[in-house]
Amino acid sequence: MLTFRALGPFQACHGGDPVDLGGQRQMAVLARLLVAGGRAVPVSMLIDELWPGEPPAQALSTVQGYVSRLRRALEPGRAPREEAEVLVSAPPGYALRAAPDQVDTWTFERAVKATGEPAEVWERLGRALALWRGPALAEFSDLQWAATEAGRLEELRLVAVERRADAGLRLGQSGALVADLEAHASAHPLREEAWRLLALALYRSGRQGDALGALRRARALLREELGLDLGPALQRLESDMLAQAAHLDLPPAPPAAGETREVRDTVASPASAASAASPASAASAASTEASGPRTLRVVVADDQALVRTGLRVVLDSEPGFQLVAEAEDGERAIAAVRETSPDVVLMDIQMPRLDGLTAARRILADDAPPKVIMMTTFGTDDNLYAALRAGVSGFVLKTSAPEQLISAMRAAQAGDALIDPAVTTRLIAAFAGRADPSVPPALAGLGDTDLDLMKLVARGLTNRQIAVTLSVPEHSVAQSVTRLLDHLGLHDRAQLVVVAYESGLVNPGGPGR
Repeated sequence: MLTFRALGPFQACHGGDPVDLGGQRQMAVLARLLVAGGRAVPVSMLIDELWPGEPPAQALSTVQGYVSRLRRALEPGRAPREEAEVLVSAPPGYALRAAPDQVDTWTFERAVKATGEPAEVWERLGRALALWRGPALAEFSDLQWAATEAGRLEELRLVAVERRADAGLRLGQSGALVADLEAHASAHPLREEAWRLLALALYRSGRQGDALGALRRARALLREELGLDLGPALQRLESDMLAQAAHLDLPPAPPAAGETREVRDTVASPASAASAASPASAASAASTEASGPRTLRVVVADDQALVRTGLRVVLDSEPGFQLVAEAEDGERAIAAVRETSPDVVLMDIQMPRLDGLTAARRILADDAPPKVIMMTTFGTDDNLYAALRAGVSGFVLKTSAPEQLISAMRAAQAGDALIDPAVTTRLIAAFAGRADPSVPPALAGLGDTDLDLMKLVARGLTNRQIAVTLSVPEHSVAQSVTRLLDHLGLHDRAQLVVVAYESGLVNPGGPGR
């Protein structure tokens, strides 16, 4: 069987024997088609991405020559006039036709995004992680498309490591996991899920002092790097450990038969929502669910059908949510919102015809608009900063776990939505010092109490958490936040975060002045 391997040195193999794929740029053509996941890539795009900046005059004929030689290498038994079956013509370009189990990246991604009981997850992700033989697509790291895909695959690999470790903890393998989790947390110190798993493994191994020490290390690193405290999940874990809560000693019961589901393509399932859900999202979602949330009507807007399919699966399987419309571009999203009057819109920030940012602005300009949550792949799009100014209720990564997406939507509808503080800090830091004429000058007219409140909001605290911090009633905090928004002429809390950073009230990477 013909197989393709990109999780390490790039190869194509016939029955385990490597195929001669030619030179570096010829190999890059095949790698780019593999990254496309079976979708057609136009020849013009291949040329632009193979020769960034200044393609040679004979670029078209060169690409055609590469494709011809790759076809002979991949299908050596094909007759001269017989149509190719692997590297096929798909006007206006080419596509790679292969089954998911023929491509290691496709196999790996499918394994990471499937769910199941702990024993099943442990075995499946063990096999999936074994597919990695080194950095993905390293031969093409100087090409932007390859670097972007390599980053996406590396994030999925970290998710797989954490999901497998979580399954191992549920299976009682705490002691055996400590060393690997220690290395994982040290290599990726800003991943709160890594610290949660390490601390829990230590605690269940009878090392309570070391478990609390791991959480102290996590707190120190987060404060030093981002100016943040531990997220809600780690704070709860620390409190439970200090109280020696009984539930920490036993793994949670596995889900009942029939409860597992597969979330397709773009929705991964890390073991916990701690690393990507905001403190506001987690707290608000918990309180809302406890009081019996009403059904939230949702519109999903994304140009990729697979993304919409994954989100449809999440919403269909979650009580209290109703998917009322889907859209594949910004124009259709606006029409769907005006037709269905949803509570929440999940909007991809990059879409054809009309991008998600422009669509969000138009939606939010309507009377009584829904909450808009932007979706992005990596959280590094410059438009996210503009989206905050436009008044969206935050954003989520497309690789977020289903629980994180649900929490974000509930929190947005409750009016207590914020972007993940760690990502907020990273985004704002990239734009620190950039002037915006709409920002109120020097926060004129605000007293120390108002400024302190702004700092706490900017750090991602919910009204409940602020009330505890300031020792005041929660309803008083809500009234103060509303008054502050009115005074500054702002739409919602997300814009308040932006103003706090732009005015210098809160410094990126620092705990505030």
